[in-house]
Amino acid sequence: MTVSAAVAEDMSLTARAQRVAAVAGRFADAVDRDGRFPEEAVAAMRAESLLGIQIPSSFGGQSASLQEMADICAILGQSCSSAAMVFAMHQIKVSSLVEHGAESEWHAAFMRELAARQLLVASATTEGGIGGNLRNSICAIEVEGDTCRLTKDATVISYGAHADVIMITSRAHKDAAPGDQVMTVFRKDQYVLERTVTWDTLGMRGTCSDGFLFKGEAPAEQIFTKPFAEIAAQSMLASSHLLWSGVWYGIAADAVLRAQAFVRAAARKSAGTMPPGATRLAEITTRLQVLKASILSGIATYEDAKADPDRLSSMAFSIAMNNVKLASSETILAIIDEAMMICGIMGYKNGTPYSLGRHLRDAHSARLMISNDRILGNTSTMLLMQKPDTSLLG
Repeated sequence: MTVSAAVAEDMSLTARAQRVAAVAGRFADAVDRDGRFPEEAVAAMRAESLLGIQIPSSFGGQSASLQEMADICAILGQSCSSAAMVFAMHQIKVSSLVEHGAESEWHAAFMRELAARQLLVASATTEGGIGGNLRNSICAIEVEGDTCRLTKDATVISYGAHADVIMITSRAHKDAAPGDQVMTVFRKDQYVLERTVTWDTLGMRGTCSDGFLFKGEAPAEQIFTKPFAEIAAQSMLASSHLLWSGVWYGIAADAVLRAQAFVRAAARKSAGTMPPGATRLAEITTRLQVLKASILSGIATYEDAKADPDRLSSMAFSIAMNNVKLASSETILAIIDEAMMICGIMGYKNGTPYSLGRHLRDAHSARLMISNDRILGNTSTMLLMQKPDTSLLG
C-alpha cells in the first residue's frame, strides 16, 4: 500500500471513529463514576470532524448514510456508552435539519455552520406535565414581528449544559392544540437554562440529562417551516430507534468480547477441556448476530422508504421502526446477562478486564428511552388497523 493510500484509509469514517473510541474508552469509567460529561470523547469527535458528517457534502458535510452513523454508534458504544449516546442523540437532531431544513435559507446556512464549526446539538422535546409524550406540548412559542420567544419546563435536556445549540419543541402558537407543534433552533447565546432536575442515575450517567427551565429569544426564521409531526414521523422516529440501537449493539458487542476473552483465558488453563462458559458464549454470539441483522434490516427499510413521504408516515413503517427498538432494547439485556454468567465473579467485580457492571447498568436505560410500554401501546393500537408484514421481501 502506498503512503497516500494509507493516509486516505486512515481518514475513513471507521478509522476516525476508532480513534475517538480509543479516547472515550480511557475515560469511560471516570465518566460513569463521576456522572460527568464525556468531554474528552466529544473533543475527539470534533477533532475528527464527526459531528457534521451527516450534513450533505453540498453544505460542507460528508453526506454520511444512516448505516455509517449507526456503525459509528456501535464502535463508540463498545468503549463508552455515554459518549456513544451523545453522538447518537446529536445525529438524531441533525437528521431533522438534513431532511427538513434544506428548503429554508436560514436552516441551510446553519447546516453549513454546523459542519464548519462542529457544533453539538441537543434536544428538548420532553416537558413537565405531558408524561414523556414528545408529540404533545404545553408550552407555546410566541412570535412577535421577526422575533420568537419560548419558555419551557424541559424535564430532560441531555447534555443541555454542554451543547452549542438546542432544538426545542412547542405548540405552534398559544391557541394551538397540544399536538400542533413546531420545532425551533436556538443557539447558545439565545437562551438561558435554569437547572431544575439533577441527573443522578443507575446508568448512562455521562449523558448529563438534567432538567431545565428553558427561556429563549431568537429570530423567528429559526422555527422550522414544517410541522413537528411531519419531522418526527419522517426522520426522528427512524433515526432515533436505529441510532440508539447502534449504541446498544455496541454495548452488547463489547460484553460478548469480554466473555470471549474470559472463555479463552479459561481454555488456556484447562488443558484441552472445554470451559463451562463456552456453550453460553456460542449462544450469545447467535443473539448478537440476530440483533445486528434486525438493525441492518431496519436501516434498509428506512432507506427504501425515504423517497416516499407517505410511506415514511405510514403505520406499517412506524410499526417496523418500533419493533427494531423493542427487539434491540430487550435483546441486549439478555446478551449482557449471559455474558455475566460466563465471566462469573470477574464480570460482577469492578476493575477487572471482564467487568460488566457498567454495561448492564447502561443497558437498562434502553427500555426506558421512550418507554417500551408506551411503544407497545402505540403499536398495539396501530395493529388494530394495520396487518403485520409477514413477507421476507419487506
